[in-house]
This record gives sequence, C-alpha cells and structure tokens, in this order.
Amino acid sequence: MIRSKLMEKRCFESCVRSAEVTRKEKWLGYLLGPCGALLLNAVLATYLNVYYTDVLNLTGVWGGLFLTIFPVISKVIDAVTNILMGYIIDRTRTRQGKARPWILLSAPMLAVTGILLFTVPSGNETVQVIWVMLSYNLFYSIAYTIYNMSHNLMVPLSTRDTQQRGGLSVFNQISTIMMSGILVALVFPMVVMPMLGVNKEKWILVMSVLSILALPMTLMEYYFTKERVTEESASDDEQKVPFLLQLKIVLTDRYMLLIYMYFLIYTFGSSLKNLGLVYYCNYVLGTYNDGITQTMISVIGGIPMGIGIFAVWPLARKFGKRNVTLCGFILYALGSAVCWMFPTSMPVVLTGQFIKNIGGLPCSYVFMALFADVLDHVEWKSGIRCDGTAMSIYNTISVAMVGICTGVFNWMLAGAGYKAPVVDAAGNTVAAVQSPAVQNVITFSFVGLEAITGIVLAVLLVFLNVEKTVERKQKEIAAFREKDHGRENADSAEAVPERKESDTGRPDTDPRWEKERERGAAYRMKIQRELEEYGK
Repeated sequence: MIRSKLMEKRCFESCVRSAEVTRKEKWLGYLLGPCGALLLNAVLATYLNVYYTDVLNLTGVWGGLFLTIFPVISKVIDAVTNILMGYIIDRTRTRQGKARPWILLSAPMLAVTGILLFTVPSGNETVQVIWVMLSYNLFYSIAYTIYNMSHNLMVPLSTRDTQQRGGLSVFNQISTIMMSGILVALVFPMVVMPMLGVNKEKWILVMSVLSILALPMTLMEYYFTKERVTEESASDDEQKVPFLLQLKIVLTDRYMLLIYMYFLIYTFGSSLKNLGLVYYCNYVLGTYNDGITQTMISVIGGIPMGIGIFAVWPLARKFGKRNVTLCGFILYALGSAVCWMFPTSMPVVLTGQFIKNIGGLPCSYVFMALFADVLDHVEWKSGIRCDGTAMSIYNTISVAMVGICTGVFNWMLAGAGYKAPVVDAAGNTVAAVQSPAVQNVITFSFVGLEAITGIVLAVLLVFLNVEKTVERKQKEIAAFREKDHGRENADSAEAVPERKESDTGRPDTDPRWEKERERGAAYRMKIQRELEEYGK
C-alpha cells in the first residue's frame, strides 16, 4: 500500500470541495487543465515521426529497420510500465485520492522529457539513435504513462452519477478534440509547419514552448478535480487484494474484454490514420506543406466535432451510448470508403471526411463514460474496484498499438521507397516525388483501413450492452457498502433498495436481470473465498 504524508499537506488539497460535480471542476479540471498535456501528445502523435523522417532523416538508418523496430520495442517497455502504474495506482492511498497524486508528479516530468525528444545532437548517427531511444522512452514509457493513466481515471473516479459522468466525459473530450485539434489540425499545417520546414532549431523552439506550457495546465487539472468514488471506500483497514486476482477479474469479464477489443481495433485504425495524415496531404491530395490541403481536411473534421458538443450527449441519453456509437461507426465506414475510392479528388475527399467525422462523434465523446459503466459493472460483479488494473490494460493497448502502427507504417514507407525532402542551396525545403507504391501505402493508412475497422466496430458493439443494467448495479453497490460499514441492516449480501420501475418502464423483476444477479452473487462469493485464502 503506497501512502504519502506529503500529500496530507494543505497546499496539495483540491480546490473542489462539493459532493456534486461543479462548474469550475468541469471547465478548469476537465476542459482547460488537460489541454497542455493532450496538446503536446497530439502534436507528437502527428509530427514526431515527421521530425524523425524529414528533419533527422532517420528513415534509412539500419537499412530502414531502426524506425521500424525501435517504436515496437519501446512500446513493449511502455506496456510494462503501464501495468506497473496500474498496480501502483490501485495501491495508492492518500487524502487526494489514488490517481490525482500521480497527475501532480507527471507535470514537471512532461515538460522536461518533451524538450528532450527534440534536442537530439547532430552529427554522429550512433549518438542520435541512442538519444532518440532514451528520450522517447523517458517521455512515453514514464512521464506520459504516469499522466495518461491518472488522467483517464478521473472521469470514472469523479462520480457515480451517470449523467454527471457523461458530462465530464464530453468536457474531457472537448479538450482532446477541439482544443488540441484546432491547433494541431488547423494552426500547425497552415502556419507552423510551413514556417518550420526542416529547420531543426525552429522545431526545438516550438516544441519546447509546448512542453513548458504543459506544466501549469497539468497543475490546474490536479487542483480542480476530485475522486468522489475513491472517497467512498477510503479506509485504513481496507482489504488487500492481490494484483493477479484483480487481473483475473478484469480479464475474465465479457464486457471488459469487449471494450478492450473495441478499443484495440479503433486505436489500430486511428493510429495509422494519424500517421498517414501529413504524408497523405503532402504527397497524395496536395503538395508538400502547402498550408491549404491539411487545413481543409482538418476544418471538415473540426466542424462535426463542434456540433458534437451539443448533439452527442442528448442523443446518447435518449438512445443509449452504445446504440448511438454503433450507428456512428456505420457512417464512419461509409465516409472512409468514399475517400478511399477517390483519394485524389479534393471535393470527394472532403465530403467523405465530413460523413466519417459525423459518424466518429459518439465514440469520441462518450467512450470514457461507457468505460466507466464497465468499471462499475466489474465492481458489482466481483465486489472489488479494479480501476488501476483495468486502466493499465487499456493504456497498454493504446501504447502498444501506437508503437506497432508506427513500426508498420515506417516499414511500409521504407519498403515502398519513401524519399525524404531535402534542403537546396538557397535553404528552401524541396519535397521528393513519391512513387505510386508509396502513395498507395499512404492512402490505405489514412482513408482505407478505417473503412474496414468501422464495420468491424459496429458489429462488435452489438454485444456491448452493459449500460442497460448499470444503474441497478450502482444501487446494489451502494447497498453493499452500507451493509459493510454497518450503516444499514441487511439480511444478506443481496439486500438492495426497494425495487421500482426502471427508466424503461419495465419492473426490476426482469428474468434476465434476476439471472444476472444470481450469477453476480455466485461470482462475488467465489472471489471472497479466494481473498480469504489469500489472507491466510
């Protein structure tokens, strides 16, 4: 169990005191606060590989194997640190919660390691390779892992109220999609990238500013968030749960496995798309750093995301998060297919991107709320909260897919014969003419793959119906806790509040629900026996 007397000091207290989610919590803790770290990560996701291939010219190192192998190996390290971080978070007990303290720690680490990513020494190739590997892992495997694990847990740990949690999920995604998206997708291709070209000193300056900006904004996120769910079970005599048992609980639950599979497929498609974006705009749809093509693509992506702020959550409340997301992925696949069929036509591609981005709204804005529902389901089923363990697997999937996709993308580029731009005698950046094979690789990465993954995800979501019973399960969780704390008389572990009509008008005596309750009770008893054996 990890405890810290330092975190007991008043200077580390949250500025949020209310038992209910507050306005300043939404705006400062979930919208503005995360923007610094998420902006930095978004820029790196889109442009770090460009820096490696175009500025440092590392594409041909080790015959093209370096940029293929090193991201994959690095993500293996990252996966290990994610699992370790999940273990640590689940065993952290402080007045500030179990995830928030790690947000505080990550703030200075993000700033320092973000700068190190770009201050790669010139000249000796071996020194460059070592610096790239070390700085990459310091940022992704340590600094950003600590931040991202903690940040992603704030919505599930903020409250059990599904409406408030959904609102926080939307605010959280606005900071990811709107704030980061506006700068990375609009300002960077239109203003920043033409100015930077392949000038290393300018790259270092701009990326250092973004890294330093992450520090105060991450501190803002720390001070304006609150872990209400963690406070429910805060106790000095809380039962110790072995990590392997938590892992077993998470990996044997069908809803958790479904949402992991969903996230894996989605991340695989979106990672290749993000990697291919700049190359697609430079070599297939437009010309190198023309300041127009990528901006147009991004504007079409930004308009639907702006609409989504107002439209997605009302639709999700009315029709269900799963149902709205499922229908969205059908449009997502259709829009991608349109772009894939006519990849060099600007009007057709813009139309297809608009359709696709409309379809992608639900998964962007409500996913974390859906994930929080699954976490509550797992707690109800097992009697154990497994936030850190579950999030460590979630983040492992995320980082593993990014690394694998980066390696695959660079391997495809090298195999197809990608040629990096050069600087002429006048100091101007001159782009190489890419072969049809290179253009096909780029086109498939940006618009082709997601036409396939969209359909697969729509089918997968048919089976993810966890939200149908999540409110009933939350009531039972509350009843279990009251019984355990001796605040309420209960005849058995199955005591629940008086039954009433559900939101759908159906009585709570639904036979399918009763069967699920019986299976949940049996599973809880089994887990309790395993805990007793562990205690001996």
